[in-house]
Amino acid sequence: MPTFPGRAITFGTFNVTSQVFHLTPHSFALVNLKPLLPGHILVCPLRVQRRLSDLTRDEVSDLFNTVARIQRTLKRLYKADAFNVAVQDGEAAGQSVPHVHCHVIPRKVGDPGGGDKVHEWLEGDEGNVGKHQTEGQWTKDEDRKPRGKEEMEREAKWLREEVAKDEESGGRL
Repeated sequence: MPTFPGRAITFGTFNVTSQVFHLTPHSFALVNLKPLLPGHILVCPLRVQRRLSDLTRDEVSDLFNTVARIQRTLKRLYKADAFNVAVQDGEAAGQSVPHVHCHVIPRKVGDPGGGDKVHEWLEGDEGNVGKHQTEGQWTKDEDRKPRGKEEMEREAKWLREEVAKDEESGGRL
């Protein structure tokens, strides 16, 4: 699968190059191994840093501009009414991979997990991205099985194409 020739992209210590669908000078967006809801993706700085306050101004700006840019595509594709955008900044806040990342979760009125359930999921075992990335440590949640590499690569390819369409159409950001 053509991704980003000559460049390995890591999320903490995990090579996620094939899951990445959008790359900027300072950030990348990747599909999620175990999405909480359809379209749940992550946006991360390219430079591995544990805390949001460890990023430069340019990195913070690029990170959140990327979140907003990707939201436009996810809104269209998933017919989202709203989004959960969450940063778990440090282990005590539920961060399971020591690399800053924003969860971007498209939402619709009447979603399962409405109200505060998504926040509970992010704080619980369901949101433990690092545990899910480590082979053999999947949760027993019957509704959220880990996806295979091929499925994630297909989704990344599809999202890459869709983000490109939005950028070509002259959308904001």
